[in-house]
Amino acid sequence: MATLVRGRHRHLINLMHGLNEQQSPPDELVIAWMQPEADARLPATRFPVRHIYVPGQALPLAAARNAAAAVAAHPGLIFLDVDCIPSRPLVDRYRRALASGPALYMGEVRYLPAGAVVFDPAGRLDGPRLDQRAVVHPARPAVPRGGIRHEPDHGQLWGLSFALHATDYFAAGGMDEGYIGYGGEETDYARRLAATGIPAYWVGNARAWHQHHAVHRPPLAHFDSIVANARRYRTIWGEWCMDYWLDLLAQDGFIDWQPDADELAVRRRPTTEEIRAARLGPEACFG
Repeated sequence: MATLVRGRHRHLINLMHGLNEQQSPPDELVIAWMQPEADARLPATRFPVRHIYVPGQALPLAAARNAAAAVAAHPGLIFLDVDCIPSRPLVDRYRRALASGPALYMGEVRYLPAGAVVFDPAGRLDGPRLDQRAVVHPARPAVPRGGIRHEPDHGQLWGLSFALHATDYFAAGGMDEGYIGYGGEETDYARRLAATGIPAYWVGNARAWHQHHAVHRPPLAHFDSIVANARRYRTIWGEWCMDYWLDLLAQDGFIDWQPDADELAVRRRPTTEEIRAARLGPEACFG
């Protein structure tokens, strides 16, 4: 299993607690630190933890995933976002899916409001209460309660929770490290996975809970990387990704852009005050 970290210290601790409580613990946890040093005071674990360091001022998400995949000791890769807490069956469900054959396997992620992470009297994460508080993202499809279900659209891949064999990960070329910072690299990777002919499936009962953090609509703090990565995707694939964000940026006058356009033009960059104003309240689970 691998996770990528910059900041999010408390979230990482809760992810590690969740892995300690797995029905079947991972063979190891690879933490790809997108910061100079590992955090101190991390929990003891039932499994080995390996630390690697990935440089880059902007979030080097693609490079960090590639680095984690390259050092993983197990041929089956499970990627779980640092914001996520795994439900108790998650590792076992992914492990069984990976044993059934080469594919891209994706698990359900539900979103928690602020203050929703709770522990039971024994100090363990309270899964039933997390389920009660978590909400489904409206843009995500329903996931089977058990078994696996074929997904014809590889574009459903989100980097929060997925698994595949290392050979398939690198057969698709790994993630394109030309995408730097927020956005685009997962959509690009999904296209290249599809081109290899590898099928995609949803895995039932492999739920994770996304821990709350501040969100912005639109994500103006990532303005430069959204623009650069959208342009890169358009150059490679002949269409745009992150259409939702581009549309909001165009509506707010930051860019000139249309879905059928070949280019987008930056009219102005957001101010510090505009970035601050785009932050949603604590009740917002996603942007």
